[in-house]
Amino acid sequence: MSGIYIHIPYCKQACHYCNFHFSTSLKNKDAVVEAMLKEIYVKSNFINESIETIYFGGGTPSFLEIDEINRLIEMVYKNFKVSSNLEITLEANPDDLTKIKLKKLSETHINRLSIGIQSFVDNDLKIMNRAHNSEESKKCIENSKNYYKNISIDLMYGIPESNLDSWEYNLDLAILYNTNHISAYALTLEPKTALEKFIQKGVLKSLDEEIVFKQYQLMLKKLASVNYINYELSSFAKDGFFSKNNTAYWLGKKYIGIGPSAHSFDGFSRSWNVSNNNLYIKAIENNNMYYESENLSKNDKYNEYVMIGLRTMWGVSTDYLNDNFGINYKNHFIEKCKKFIDSKHLKIENSSIITTDTGRFLSDGISSELFIVNLKN
Repeated sequence: MSGIYIHIPYCKQACHYCNFHFSTSLKNKDAVVEAMLKEIYVKSNFINESIETIYFGGGTPSFLEIDEINRLIEMVYKNFKVSSNLEITLEANPDDLTKIKLKKLSETHINRLSIGIQSFVDNDLKIMNRAHNSEESKKCIENSKNYYKNISIDLMYGIPESNLDSWEYNLDLAILYNTNHISAYALTLEPKTALEKFIQKGVLKSLDEEIVFKQYQLMLKKLASVNYINYELSSFAKDGFFSKNNTAYWLGKKYIGIGPSAHSFDGFSRSWNVSNNNLYIKAIENNNMYYESENLSKNDKYNEYVMIGLRTMWGVSTDYLNDNFGINYKNHFIEKCKKFIDSKHLKIENSSIITTDTGRFLSDGISSELFIVNLKN
């Protein structure tokens, strides 16, 4: 099974922490949608497997009109084999999901919502320059539950000026609303963002790493107490509600990226579309090359498998390493893991090595020490 990711490169306003590709001008939106429709057709031979997921990300996909959403989905149905149990997710901002918009969305093939709440604390939202406020977030979740069962909300911790109490307030409200999925991300300071500039100028101060870790620990404890499964570093779900799209990515399945800046993976190579709306439109219209690609070496594939595996509850299978990469890769991995097992950051379960709660928080750093730069079979 494979997936399709559709990147919608538009936002109402720029969040201070975001470095994804987007535009706040809608003047060429119609042309971008037309180009994406054509790209779906062009890439119909890219993958022969059935499509199990369609994921509208961005940007802000809820910016699209219902007709535009329907046209993109219909184009997938016309050009790909699709699963009878297709999961179609739409990322949305609370201020876009009016009662009227929700009712219309419920009449489409969209069967999962991912709502960008980020925080129920207005000061957090102001610091991040979100377009909604806390009351809109609450009403949005309440209204969405009238139309959808499969709902995920995004939260963010490590926000400047936040603390354990404000983060606990966020968690308590999330638990109260009882959505079946919660994605909770630690705020990262991305280059060339407004947040980076504010911190460099001393307007804001990064939250102390010790407090961020305590927020993470509090999240694990509170969400586990109400039966959320932490199946990936930033992902928590009730049983039966893991994101099919994200799980497929973590398990190394193929996917197609549609739209400006979208990435694709066919199992052997990775490609990425141009991150410029006008260049994307012109290239698609003129049948010119609009993406770059690279073939992944064996070392690249090993490094990605380790990095992704350690972020998940499934960990890294030493049997898989042996069968797919060879004994040298397996031995390298086991040897490099020893110090992290001794420090209680990693543990062995059956034939896999997985992170402990503390280790998962540090998984990206641990992975980098397990990577291979030069190793031959």
